[in-house]
Amino acid sequence: TKTGLSSGGLHFHADRAAAYRIAYESRLVARVLAPLIIFDCHSDKYLHKTAEKMEWERVLDLDTTFAISANVSGSNVRHSLYASQVLKDAIVDRFRKATGKRPSVDTKTPDVALNLHIADNRATISLDLVGEAMHRRGYRQDGGDAPMQETLAAAVLRHTGWDGETPLVDPMCGSGTLLAEAWMHARRLPSGLLRTRWALERLPDFDADTWKRVRDEAVTRRRNPKPGLLTGSDASGRAIDLARENLHALPGGSGIQLRVSPFQQLDALQNVTIVSNPPYGMRLGRTGEAGALMKEFGDFLKQKCSGSTAWLYFGDRELIKSVGLKPARKIPLRAGGLDGRLARYDLW
Repeated sequence: TKTGLSSGGLHFHADRAAAYRIAYESRLVARVLAPLIIFDCHSDKYLHKTAEKMEWERVLDLDTTFAISANVSGSNVRHSLYASQVLKDAIVDRFRKATGKRPSVDTKTPDVALNLHIADNRATISLDLVGEAMHRRGYRQDGGDAPMQETLAAAVLRHTGWDGETPLVDPMCGSGTLLAEAWMHARRLPSGLLRTRWALERLPDFDADTWKRVRDEAVTRRRNPKPGLLTGSDASGRAIDLARENLHALPGGSGIQLRVSPFQQLDALQNVTIVSNPPYGMRLGRTGEAGALMKEFGDFLKQKCSGSTAWLYFGDRELIKSVGLKPARKIPLRAGGLDGRLARYDLW
């Protein structure tokens, strides 16, 4: 049940099965946080005192590692890094007093990931159900230069309304993130399929039977898409090699058609869905070069893609002007420090 939306995300109540399902299957959200405690917090001393009283031994033990992310706003505790340090000290102090030893911090691959949020002097300490950012699907072996974030690619595909039944083409596929997310959508593969570590198993009320049932149900929803559903190409042979390696990590992904070719040399792409994240100034190194490339791509769309719909994500939205076509729609999509736009072109 949804209960609110804020700049910090969507807040909702859910039973265990729903929470597990969101953590295991959602391709759009970055993190799923389960609050452990919410309290008024007007000072770092009170933060430490309250956190030290929590029963951390129900979540952690001396053989597990942990990490803390924090963000603060409008509060007496003003610095996120300092707030996370206070919480870390409180956890360590509780274990030291009880056992004389302390659990270790691992900021890269912790067994347990905690989040501290303090806004207007009210603190929430949460457990990250996954344990890491959910865009790390596990299929990306190498992203190449400035790869598209997986959750952003999933959001792009959601906006297109593509149902996984009709052909989809990415003529500038890079390392294949859009194709990978399209394949996961078409085959109904959960975002957490390849993940082996789950922090939710550390929840005090973790239910192993429910967790198994959620994963088993996901298997029953899998589909076998039509052959030739997805195709991708890129002018860079290295990019295609990376895309092939990444796609091979997904069940059935080795069947996705890839080829080394600049879009200028492709055959006509008629009556298909075209989705791509064209190289922009940051990736090419020169904005002028990106603008010229987009002018050529606009000509390609006009001359060879009749009957198709093209969806292009521009990390640099100024490049939309270079395409030479009027978008039927422009959708703001912000991710990874980019204030980008997803543009739709109806090609008659």
